[in-house]
Amino acid sequence: MATTMQDVARLAGVSIKTVSNVVNDYPHISAGTRAKVEKAIAQLGYEPNLTARNLRRGRTGLIGLALPELKLPYFAELADSVIVAAEKRGLRVLIEQTNSQREREIDVLHGSVRHLLDGLIFSPLALGQDDVRQLRVEYPLVVLGERVFDHGNDHVTMSNVEAARAATTHLIDRGRTRIALVGSHAGEVVGSAALRQRGYMEALIRAGLPVDQALIRETGLWHRATGAAAMHDLLASGTPFDAVFALNDALAIGCLHELHEAGRSIPGDVALIGFDDIEDAAYTSPTLSTISPGREQIAERAVDLLAKRIEARADGSDDPDRFVRVDAEFELIVRESTGLPA
Repeated sequence: MATTMQDVARLAGVSIKTVSNVVNDYPHISAGTRAKVEKAIAQLGYEPNLTARNLRRGRTGLIGLALPELKLPYFAELADSVIVAAEKRGLRVLIEQTNSQREREIDVLHGSVRHLLDGLIFSPLALGQDDVRQLRVEYPLVVLGERVFDHGNDHVTMSNVEAARAATTHLIDRGRTRIALVGSHAGEVVGSAALRQRGYMEALIRAGLPVDQALIRETGLWHRATGAAAMHDLLASGTPFDAVFALNDALAIGCLHELHEAGRSIPGDVALIGFDDIEDAAYTSPTLSTISPGREQIAERAVDLLAKRIEARADGSDDPDRFVRVDAEFELIVRESTGLPA
């Protein structure tokens, strides 16, 4: 039989109201009384009814996480990290997949499901800078990524340009001079593809190497299959190259497959680096060098910022004109595909 608040009160020698006050973290409780109640709670294994407590506070204890595509390993692993971070703060997560569709992204922001949530962590892919008005909402919102800026909400992103520059420089430092890029999106101005391509080009220019458009390969969505198709076309073109920077690890794994099929040695003939440091990257053959974009930091900071906004809204201390931008720290992960140091 489940332990009740009455059981806790009896063991602690206090009233049920006092137990309730401790559970709900009311401030006017003496340290001694609080300690007695908390000891009884621990001894009996009492679990407070968080749902009832949240409803009394006008909250659900539920936050939303809207992501473009859970089939992409990076977003699946990010969702896991957000859930872990939320659980530490007593929050549960409702995940919405938008499929990178503008209508779905707008519905996540303004649809009926929003009323079930205390706040939302939102990673847009279809919305752009012209849609900034869509992000002016009346509830706590944290934006991820780099599709939309200057929207007046807390914003957590990764250092795409700097990290891509580091990945390309790593290949140059390995003596590679014909570096292909896989994952370009033609015409994109903001977004991961554009920013990572900018970092790639900056690294080439700084090293005095030409930017050869024949080495820049477009893909649609960043999947293994599109990476494999882009690498197949590059090999078929006969354009010489001695390294590849794939704009995410899924693309890199697709490239790796095609390079194996073509009999190219890695990293002997072609050095290969990806981006995202997904779990699979440590188990490819050879293991994949990559950029770790700070996924855990992104999840922790996003949940922390959202939780603070929710609390501030509840106690009336929120300042909607002040918002935080976080650029997560990245790390170059060197593995076999670019040659381990001697």
